[in-house]
Amino acid sequence: MQTTTFFRDSLFASLDGLSKEISAFSAEEDLWTTQGQVSNSAGTLALHLIGNMNHFIGSVLGDTGFVRDRAAEFSQRDIPRDVLLFDISETREQVRNTFEQLTNERLDDRYPLSTFGEERTVMNVLLILCTHAAYHLGQVNYLRRTLDRVNNG
Repeated sequence: MQTTTFFRDSLFASLDGLSKEISAFSAEEDLWTTQGQVSNSAGTLALHLIGNMNHFIGSVLGDTGFVRDRAAEFSQRDIPRDVLLFDISETREQVRNTFEQLTNERLDDRYPLSTFGEERTVMNVLLILCTHAAYHLGQVNYLRRTLDRVNNG
């Protein structure tokens, strides 16, 4: 398996898992609910991952022209489930399109943006993006199961 295929498939797995989790919420309004000291809802985390991947993969590596509004990812609320699912699907398509152009040889190139004040390789940024997506997917899963338990006894 090529390294680019591994990264693409890892990101696909997180996006597909996010779609399944968003779909699995028994009450749509719970997409925007938090529990305890959790400050981000599942909907917020979905918007964040959509913005993150469209920016760092689609725009920077794929030259899609996407303009990120990171503040909106954390302030928008009550977006319908079907809109979130559509946006996740569109993000998956942008990731797919970008990876069609990305070669293994390019993985050692310097990533075009400095992240957290550091220069990194494309491979390093992709690894960070994969772990970032998996981390937030786990948060969405845990929050969904917690809210379902609270609402369904």
